[in-house]
Amino acid sequence: MAEFKEVSPNASAGEKLTNWFENRFPSAFSAYRIHMSEYYAPKNFNFWYIFGSLALLVLVIQIVTGIFLVMHYKPDAALAFASVEYIMRDVPWGWLIRYMHSTGASAFFVVVYLHMFRGLLYGSYRKPRELVWIFGCAIFLVLMAEAFMGYLLPWGQMSYWGAQVIVNLFSAIPFIGPDLALLIRGDYVVGDATLNRFFSFHVIAVPLVLLGLVVAHLLALHDVGSNNPDGIEIKGPTAPKDAAGHPLDGIPFHPYYTVHDIFGVGVFLMVFSAIVFFAPEFGGYFLEYNNFIPADPLTTPLHIAPVWYFTPFYSMLRAITSEMMYALILCVIAGALLGVLKGKLAGLFKAAIVGGAVVVSALMLAIDAKFWGVVVMGGAVIILFFLPWLDHSPVKSMRYRPTWHKYLYAVFVIVFLILGYLGVQPPSPLGERVSQVGTLFYFGFFLLMPWWSRLGEPKPVPQRVVFAPH
Repeated sequence: MAEFKEVSPNASAGEKLTNWFENRFPSAFSAYRIHMSEYYAPKNFNFWYIFGSLALLVLVIQIVTGIFLVMHYKPDAALAFASVEYIMRDVPWGWLIRYMHSTGASAFFVVVYLHMFRGLLYGSYRKPRELVWIFGCAIFLVLMAEAFMGYLLPWGQMSYWGAQVIVNLFSAIPFIGPDLALLIRGDYVVGDATLNRFFSFHVIAVPLVLLGLVVAHLLALHDVGSNNPDGIEIKGPTAPKDAAGHPLDGIPFHPYYTVHDIFGVGVFLMVFSAIVFFAPEFGGYFLEYNNFIPADPLTTPLHIAPVWYFTPFYSMLRAITSEMMYALILCVIAGALLGVLKGKLAGLFKAAIVGGAVVVSALMLAIDAKFWGVVVMGGAVIILFFLPWLDHSPVKSMRYRPTWHKYLYAVFVIVFLILGYLGVQPPSPLGERVSQVGTLFYFGFFLLMPWWSRLGEPKPVPQRVVFAPH
């Protein structure tokens, strides 16, 4: 048993109460010191570093509003839509809770996309933060599952038919596809069984996994320390430290960055509130107009599209047509030949690469393009997990990479936005071609990264972080 700490009899009531709690729950206070007041973060953080805390804020908003929605929602195919209307019309402030939850779903993806882009920009996935990045990508993947399952719950037209289309994609998987789709639906069509299991996963199972991953992400981050815009390690063995062993280029997270984040939270809440009160549908992007119509299994909407945050990946799915398969086969063969000609491998390994390329090409011709569309859509997310081992640049941060790297990243962002826009549009010949080119660029960006990331002469990296007081 730990020895109790004593305070002066003349101490204030607040100090005595704090001491009482600390003597009985010391691990909470030590956790506060480790992760807040004595956690030293680089002193040159910029506005890109607020999106992690904003993601945590939106997660809290989603959990709290979700609890209140569950109090009135009925996971029954005959009652679900009416219960949402009841929340909107008859529950006191129910409309506000529902709009906060629906806007929060989109806000979550906005801040997560920006948070991930900051990681790309400053090399936050590089050694020793590979596990931090992997946990972050896992959070993104689980978040997509959570959003997809929650999207069905209002039981509107787009909810119903969007779920029908996405679940049916699993049936394209050879051998196990039809049984897997049946297992996910719980029935031969999207119906009451689907709604119940999606409700269970959305409310209980997936949030538990999400919370566990968030905790793992934060603990892993605080174990290795935060990255910074210069990509310089402030806590390494050679980093300058003061007499107490604290990094000279770091400052305590609390109070300096808690104030920094509170300012970001204030700006975010103003934008968030403006959308909730004045444009909760956001022109049909946050809440589609078809979702205000009850689900009708006998009437298919003219154009079925997922919510905006899934649309870049949906565009990639639609881009994989029978003729696109020939382009992909050429890419596989070209990649194999490049590996054989440029790679310093033994003859046996070269033969294995060529043989593997032939087998993959044969499978791509034999299996329906719909299946490969599902593979591409999933692969677009899974490839992010391997980013720490794809980037071979000698420097971490974009600040010190060759200038043309910035333009390449800018093109990548533009392509991703174009794919997202095309995903909400009805299919068209021109849109199909553009999405096919965009898909090839997306995967080329990552798969060719071991090659292009080494090109060019990086700028000299300073010994200490560049910081201008403000």
